[in-house]
Amino acid sequence: MPAPDPATAPPAPGLSPAPAAPRRVRRSLRDDEGGVAIYTAIVTVALLGIIGLAIDGSGKLRATERADAIAMEAARAAGQAIDPATAITGGQVRADPAAAQAAAQAYLARAGTHGSTALSGDGTKLTVTVHDTYATKFLAVAGIGSMNVTGHGTGRLLHGITQPQ
Repeated sequence: MPAPDPATAPPAPGLSPAPAAPRRVRRSLRDDEGGVAIYTAIVTVALLGIIGLAIDGSGKLRATERADAIAMEAARAAGQAIDPATAITGGQVRADPAAAQAAAQAYLARAGTHGSTALSGDGTKLTVTVHDTYATKFLAVAGIGSMNVTGHGTGRLLHGITQPQ
């Protein structure tokens, strides 16, 4: 005679029958086998994507801030190249266009970037634009290896003893 199945066998004398709820729970858990693993995989990939966007987004912001700072410093360096012929004789203080351009480009080269410079018609306002790239860390997986960044800086020549003129 085969041994009785403990799940269907009548309870021993003096013991109450086993509740049916644990069997239902076990059966429903068996029906969901692997569902949690798939959910975890999908959520993990989504979270890594969000973290990657945050890291690369903040990296691009830092690179843009650096480009702005370099452009401002290059404009400041270009502003030091004043035209001595008019400044010494007491005329208008203005930048020497060739020397200002050379000073700005030399600063950009030392900073490891490239850009363009512009001088206003009256020679008192210098504008520098820096073009650089940010190498992505996480977005490279999605095919975005780098992002372009641009920085702008402006310098205005001021002179005077008691107040700027």
